[in-house]
Amino acid sequence: MSQVFEGYERQYCELSAGLSRKCTAASALDGELKKQKLSEIKTGLDDADALIRKMDLEARSLQPNVKAMLLSKLREYKTDLNNLKNEVKRVTSGNVNQAARDELLESGMADAMMVSADQRGRLLMSTERLNHSTDRIKESRRTMLETEELGVSILQDLHQQRQSLLHAHNTLLLCMAFLLWLYLIQEKTLVLRWYHATIAPSRWIPMDQFI
Repeated sequence: MSQVFEGYERQYCELSAGLSRKCTAASALDGELKKQKLSEIKTGLDDADALIRKMDLEARSLQPNVKAMLLSKLREYKTDLNNLKNEVKRVTSGNVNQAARDELLESGMADAMMVSADQRGRLLMSTERLNHSTDRIKESRRTMLETEELGVSILQDLHQQRQSLLHAHNTLLLCMAFLLWLYLIQEKTLVLRWYHATIAPSRWIPMDQFI
């Protein structure tokens, strides 16, 4: 997986968790304190948007198999960011009395926070599963490369053995031809000796006819 993407991802998760806490705190504030907190939240949302765009660009620059996994993860982060924006809108809508805010905080906001927390938990689990899948893909690719290298080495060894066998075979043929030549020379020498020892003294026979 891309280390650049993972860096953006960590920044986003930390920023998202911080924004959720700030929304909870802002819902219980009034006046200038609330405006100041909302200003901080909006700045954080802008930063979150920028991180989402960076993750999107990084994911689209990667190989197709990794790209598909990261874009799937990115869709969940976009959903999480939209939930945060909706949460900020509810806090900003204001003009409700303290009792209404308390009720909202205890019910709707609590539910929203629970959903966001659950969603972040699922996102982290999905990230972990994707990391494991990426590690398995890398391991499979490494095993495939090692197997390919082993196959090439075996083919090279077989080629060398074949060349050695061919050389030995040719050497054997040369030796056999030489031995046959020696055998024929020896046979002719023996015939000549026998001729001179037995036939030549008693009767002359042209050697060319005899042989």
